[in-house]
Amino acid sequence: MTPATVKRLDPTQVEIEIPISPEQLEAARERAFRQLVRNVRIPGFRPGKAPRKLFEAQYGTEIIDEKAMDSVVPDVYMRAIREAGLEPVDHPQMELLPEEEGRPIRLRATVNVRPEIELRDYKGIELTSPPIGVDEEEVDRALDSLRRDAVTLVPVDRPVELGDVATLDYVGRIDGVPFEGGKAENQPTEISEERFIPGFASGIVGMKAGETKEVTANFPDDYSNKELAGKAAVFTVTVHDVKVPEYPEIDDEFAKRFEPEADLAKLRADLRTRLEKSAKARSRRALASVAMDRLLAAHDFALPGVMVERETESLVEEAKGYVARAGITWEQYLEQQQRTEELIRDEYKKEAERRVRSTLLLEAIAKVENIEAGKGDIEAEIGALSRQYGQPREALIEMLRPNLPSLIDGIVRSKTLDFLVDHAKVTETQPAAAEATNVPPK
Repeated sequence: MTPATVKRLDPTQVEIEIPISPEQLEAARERAFRQLVRNVRIPGFRPGKAPRKLFEAQYGTEIIDEKAMDSVVPDVYMRAIREAGLEPVDHPQMELLPEEEGRPIRLRATVNVRPEIELRDYKGIELTSPPIGVDEEEVDRALDSLRRDAVTLVPVDRPVELGDVATLDYVGRIDGVPFEGGKAENQPTEISEERFIPGFASGIVGMKAGETKEVTANFPDDYSNKELAGKAAVFTVTVHDVKVPEYPEIDDEFAKRFEPEADLAKLRADLRTRLEKSAKARSRRALASVAMDRLLAAHDFALPGVMVERETESLVEEAKGYVARAGITWEQYLEQQQRTEELIRDEYKKEAERRVRSTLLLEAIAKVENIEAGKGDIEAEIGALSRQYGQPREALIEMLRPNLPSLIDGIVRSKTLDFLVDHAKVTETQPAAAEATNVPPK
């Protein structure tokens, strides 16, 4: 059998011409006939038992040829791809070439493929890192965060003061017209100037439970929503109740909330261990980011346009989702930013190219170093996601099943980045020199 021929049209696109032998075609036609004849009734024969010639006389040969080609084309295409060592990144465009004298039917497939990447110097990348440590102030802040999480709200019979938590209804209006995002009902609210636009919190101070009044507040000129920036709003506010936050003392009794046999010293030690673990993880992520930047600077290769287009589209969809969650339409956002979607796509294209180049580089390294996602890696990732989202493991597996390949790809990329850091030459700087390193201090 004549092998397929591969013609490279550019660094990321090839044209493959694949011969289909008469034997392959006839075998496919016979399989197609056997499948078709099961579902037709021909007088004098049981279903599936009619001769092929009689079937062709009644229904024609075209239906058999069409089904045969549907069967044989994917088979010969995938075999040719494997034999040529190509890695397609999208579906091929295919056409059947007619028989010529002395030549069989041929399939011509044009497909985008991963570029050939000549890897170099990905081991031994020189990196610098500040020393990893946790000081007492960080432990104090972690303790204070635990203390704030343990707050108790105690009702009080007096007017609202700054620092109280009041349950509010409010509706905001500009020039008498309600605006999106300016309404709440039965909303527990910390009365703090830092949490709201100027005038809102101070306007509520002095109100009593059951009281309703109008409060004027002003949106700053640099407010993120340009439609509201610089405008005065009038809020109709009702206070339902007033509570005072009470925080526990940080002592041995407080520590026993988290571990019955613990004291404050043990709680501080546990917090320090967690903070050090977190600091090490941040340091590794920063080192991996710098290593990736170094790799990108050292490797230049063509990118498949279809991959860049897909990644650009993904970034645009992410942006649209973020805008929708902010409570405005995409059209409003474009108007506020005074930009067109085409301009935004052009801007995102640079980031898309970086992501695609990073992905291809990491995949190439993973292939050379035989880095794979084992069963234990997948189980650990599913367990982490289950804890993060509070979902039972079985339910999460069912949700992830359609995206399991993406999950596995993500695990391999993470393991490859770990490989780069593990095989880098990391120099730890002195604290005074941390500002000049390529890894930011905590």
